[in-house]
Amino acid sequence: MKQFLNNARGITLIEIIVTMTIIAIFATIAFTQIGGYVGKAKINATKTQIKSFEQAMELYKTDNDFYPTTEQGLQALIQPPTVGHIPENYPSEGYLKKKDVPKDPWGTPYVYICEDGEKYTIISYGPDKKEGGTGKGADISSDDL
Repeated sequence: MKQFLNNARGITLIEIIVTMTIIAIFATIAFTQIGGYVGKAKINATKTQIKSFEQAMELYKTDNDFYPTTEQGLQALIQPPTVGHIPENYPSEGYLKKKDVPKDPWGTPYVYICEDGEKYTIISYGPDKKEGGTGKGADISSDDL
C-alpha cells in the first residue's frame, strides 16, 4: 500500500491545458453546426410570418376591395386606419390576433409597400438588417415566396 501512495501523482498543468484545448475545439465545431440551424430556423420563421400577413391582407381586401396603403402599413391589420382610404367593413377584432405588429426574428420591423391598393410587398431585411444583401444576408420578400 505504501508503494502505491509513492507512485500516485496529480494531473499536470500540460494535461489540463491539452484537455481544455480539446474541449474548446469540440465546442467550436458544435456551435458552428448549431448556428447554421438557428439561422435557417429564423429565415423559415420569417417566411411563415410573411405568409400569415398575406392571409390577413387577403381578408382585408375581401372585406374592403383594396389593400392598406404604405402609409397605413401593417398596423392596418390590427386597428382601423385613420388616414388615407378608410375601410368601411373593418371587423372589430381586426385581422391579426395580436396587439402589436410582430417584428422579424432579428428584431427589425417588417417593411410594407403598397402604393395603389392593388399590389403590395412585405419585406424583412434579414439577418444583416439592411436593405439588399446576398446569400445569408439577403432580404426576404413576399414577392419571392
